Amino acid sequence: MLLPITLTLAAACALLNMWLGIRCARIRISDHVLHGDGGSALLAKRMRAHANFIEYVPVTLILFGLVELAAGASIWLWGAALALVLARIAHGFGMDAEKPTVWRGAGALLTWAVMVGMAVAALTVAYGATREVPAPPAMAMVR
Repeated sequence: MLLPITLTLAAACALLNMWLGIRCARIRISDHVLHGDGGSALLAKRMRAHANFIEYVPVTLILFGLVELAAGASIWLWGAALALVLARIAHGFGMDAEKPTVWRGAGALLTWAVMVGMAVAALTVAYGATREVPAPPAMAMVR
């Protein structure tokens, strides 16, 4: 199978995205809010948690896919994927509080650490190769 880690992570992130969206929708429905936050502090915080997810996860997910494609699946990549999922869950819960919480802070910091770690891994794979890289199968057929 091609990219099992990225596929698993993408599925988990899709479910997390739905969870964050449903948390907003439940308040919208109960408070009859069609647009914006309707003055609801909790809805504003949940909308921000959802937006934050959309700001950080896509580029990180792309990095996972490219690193896995270039370097293959590995235990550290599985660990980083799990860390990202746990970070985003923690951040989502942490955003509900009125004051900063360890969940929000840890979720944000762990998300940043995974994203930067994946960027470093991508650069290491891209520029650390000391061998000739064979052409992908589709390109090898073109002569």
